[in-house]
Amino acid sequence: MQAKKQLSLFDLSMIVVSLVIGMGIFRNPASVAATSGDDTIFFAVWIVGGIIALCGALTYAEIGLRLPAMGGYYKVFAHCYHPAIGFSVNAIILISNAASLAVVALIGSDYVSDLLFGKPSGTFFNTTMAIVAVAIFFCVNLFGLKTSSKTQNVLIVIKVGLVLLLIASVFKGVVVEPHGYEQGSPLYSLSNRSALSLFLVSMIPVCFAYGGYQQTINFGAEVKKPNIIPKGIFIGIIIVVSLYLLINVAYIDVIGFDKMKNASAIGALLCEAWFGPFGAKVFDALMFLSVLAYVNILLMSNPRVMYAMSIDKVFPKIFSYTSPKTGALVTGLATFSLITVIITFFGKGVDNILNFTMFLDSIGMSTSAATLFILRKRMQGADVTKNTWNKFTPILATFFVFSYFMIAIGVVIKDVNAAFIGTGLLLLFLMLYYIFYAKKATN
Repeated sequence: MQAKKQLSLFDLSMIVVSLVIGMGIFRNPASVAATSGDDTIFFAVWIVGGIIALCGALTYAEIGLRLPAMGGYYKVFAHCYHPAIGFSVNAIILISNAASLAVVALIGSDYVSDLLFGKPSGTFFNTTMAIVAVAIFFCVNLFGLKTSSKTQNVLIVIKVGLVLLLIASVFKGVVVEPHGYEQGSPLYSLSNRSALSLFLVSMIPVCFAYGGYQQTINFGAEVKKPNIIPKGIFIGIIIVVSLYLLINVAYIDVIGFDKMKNASAIGALLCEAWFGPFGAKVFDALMFLSVLAYVNILLMSNPRVMYAMSIDKVFPKIFSYTSPKTGALVTGLATFSLITVIITFFGKGVDNILNFTMFLDSIGMSTSAATLFILRKRMQGADVTKNTWNKFTPILATFFVFSYFMIAIGVVIKDVNAAFIGTGLLLLFLMLYYIFYAKKATN
């Protein structure tokens, strides 16, 4: 199938923002405050995380320009390393994304319940709402990329507007006490830890809050012009970094650093600064909107990986089927949606088994970014990468690869079992590849 060139610069920029900004920024800064210990390290971690994200954005921008492909995040591994690596890494990502989507949809159902009824509802309501959300955006994506992209644009523009409203709470001149929200003990013991280990551990949630933009290259074959890829990724990540730094300033100013440590729902406190007791309802609406945007973007991105794997014969052929009318990746879309729906019946506890993916994502980010050097050595796409900014991407990519390697070490420091489980799962999928697909892929 020849991919249709449908995505504009604005579309791709909004895809980047959608892939990065989820629900975490409304909760994670409290955890980072608990692990970092003081506001100097806190802001240093978010600033360094933003610099790393900018380096990564420019790195993936050049990778996407040199290897524009549908399902590009699979293609870079398969093309530059081996199809077995591409299959193993992306199979894990597909499963973890489906599980993450199910968990987020269930959490979103809690916010709907609180918004409508003022209290949590039962399992039946939550599961039903999660399935309905997935079903709605399954239908939206059946109409093709143009429709799903325009829908995503609307959702993310509204969401960014609400984030800006929260940031503007600093101008209210009020300090909000974290009353009514459970405050737990710090997630990580500060005793007997060096400044470096504290910094590394604090960087884990920060880098994952900034993560996701790498999957923008899954849409590389569907942009209207090749130069949209680097521009879209760069603009998108600049928007994200700016919003993240500003909202953290608002958290410190309105709540206070010590009071926000590991408190839950700190985003709701900024809403309270604007709307008083009604702020909790506004926050519920904001979080549900975040859920809807997350559901749609994952249903847009993941079937493209399945398509690319199918074309390379490391996935069943049926996943390369596209609707002749809309171009929708019907089989991949249906399968990913069905897996998500099935996982919703297991409840929110599924999220607990996903911790090991932090280690694999760190390895995946560093190794995928390193493909830039392989593509450059092969002179692939040399004719389309002659801009001034490309002269610096090898340096930026080196820093990015090293940074995510250090994040992987941070995961080992924090939870060595997660690293063992992640490595074991990767080896399992490598074995499955050589059992079922190795011969097909070489034919």
